[in-house]
Amino acid sequence: MGQHAANQHATGAGKALGAAAIARYRNDGFLCPLPAIPAAEAQALRARVEASERVAGGPFSGNQRHKCHLLLPWLWDLMCTPPILDAVEDLLGPNLLCWSTSFFTKEAHDPSFVSWHQDATYWGLSSPEVVTAWVALSPSTVAAGAMRVIPGSHREQHAHRDTFAEHNLLTRGQEVAVEVDDARAVDLALAPGEMSLHHVLIVHGSEPNRSDDRRIGFAIRYLPTHVRQVAGARDSAALVRGVDAYRHFEAEQRPTEEFAPAAVARHRELTAAQAQTLYRGTDRQDFRA
Repeated sequence: MGQHAANQHATGAGKALGAAAIARYRNDGFLCPLPAIPAAEAQALRARVEASERVAGGPFSGNQRHKCHLLLPWLWDLMCTPPILDAVEDLLGPNLLCWSTSFFTKEAHDPSFVSWHQDATYWGLSSPEVVTAWVALSPSTVAAGAMRVIPGSHREQHAHRDTFAEHNLLTRGQEVAVEVDDARAVDLALAPGEMSLHHVLIVHGSEPNRSDDRRIGFAIRYLPTHVRQVAGARDSAALVRGVDAYRHFEAEQRPTEEFAPAAVARHRELTAAQAQTLYRGTDRQDFRA
């Protein structure tokens, strides 16, 4: 065991997170705010996102919102950013996969919202050992509809109901089928370049964007390599750190260029397979807008 590993074992501290932060995550189910990338880099990434949206013909929607790291090499690089991976490693261990990425974009004065829900409900994964890094590429303020969480709600899986509500950004418009005490909610406000980390079972949601600017968030879902898909016939993931001795998922590859034809075809194939898992029990085949 190396000196850093020995110190980590003795103190509970990690590469990026101190012992107190790790304990707080275990207790509350989230950490916020944490540094992810420099603010100038976030601004540059936002410009690239908006340039790519123009190439795509408008804001990313439907399947384009998901697994976008398979279409844009600089998003693949973002999900492999060392400060992000260091923090996630402190929570999940050294062998990490990225299972999915998604844009959560709300236009200025947009009615879009995210209902109270738990991510694990429809993902079909064998274990709740999943951490989402939510990286802000624009200001995620309370007025802009920042994510809200219920501290400590990650200890229990709740039943959900599907609403498919028109302005809900979730795949099914799902919401927890229990009463949520809004007075306990914590707003996870983020400046560009900051991130929050949240547990796959924490109850969370967000309000519409009432600000004059877009709210652009990039959610990256990480899991240790021993986790597997148990609800779908096929799933894929990208190895982002360490080794994958289990190979439960089809291996994803970094695209060579933006919207490369082969990458677009592969993205279509893999997001369609994942959508079948997420929408199981419904007649939907693709991600909703």
